[in-house]
Amino acid sequence: QVQLAESGGGLVQAGDSLRLSCAASLRVFSRYAMGWYRQAPGKQRELVASIISGTTANYVDSVKGRFTISRDNAKNTVYLQMDSLKPEDTAVYYCNRVTNPFPWGQGTQVTVSS
Repeated sequence: QVQLAESGGGLVQAGDSLRLSCAASLRVFSRYAMGWYRQAPGKQRELVASIISGTTANYVDSVKGRFTISRDNAKNTVYLQMDSLKPEDTAVYYCNRVTNPFPWGQGTQVTVSS
């Protein structure tokens, strides 16, 4: 069974940075387009960043220029560097395959205070 383990969240102030990590128990991790999603209270889960290969990445407009997604296929890990954090970035962050998501992990809470 595929397991996704997110970590790196926390409570920070506006303007601070965080780096999230997601370790995936996948045999052919490098084959999949991976993404970071977030779900704020009362809102639907949204895809904020995705990475297809080592350098091909896409971002939702609200995080462009502030978030950077990357991956280390040798470690089966995907990262999300989040800079210039805003209170509206507060959410639980999850990683998963972009298409046909696997069972969701527990996510990691990011709270940004103003």
